[in-house]
Amino acid sequence: MKKLLFLSLGVAMIFMNSIAGEPAKPEDKANPVSPVIHLTNETFKQQIFNYEISREWKYAGTKPAIIDFYANWCGPCRVISPILEEIAGEYNGKIIVYKVDTDKERLLSQNLGIQSLPTILLIPAQGHPQVIMGALPKDQLVKAIQDVLLVK
Repeated sequence: MKKLLFLSLGVAMIFMNSIAGEPAKPEDKANPVSPVIHLTNETFKQQIFNYEISREWKYAGTKPAIIDFYANWCGPCRVISPILEEIAGEYNGKIIVYKVDTDKERLLSQNLGIQSLPTILLIPAQGHPQVIMGALPKDQLVKAIQDVLLVK
């Protein structure tokens, strides 16, 4: 009886798909994956700057980047997080937005001297990074992207 029920459901599904047109492809669905990349101490050293090898700043990436140093318990960090998600989507392909959880990555935070949250590191493709502290509104972050990262 169970086999007959499963067979009937399978035939019904095939029939419904055939009259409804092509089945939905996975890429047709909304992508819930965040465009923000989470960094660890190791991935920071690989993708951004290996502070153990060199004391002179040399960005390892090719696109301008933003790094948000945050903690889950930090109220201002929770305020700025969705703004950075929006920015990551709007500037997708032009800049890379990273996040570092300072509670999980204490060694990295200590080595970079992160003492206040949120701390935003703006890294141009060429030149030295600049630091922003606190939860800035989106328009000020966009202005910083344009002025520091030279991305329109």
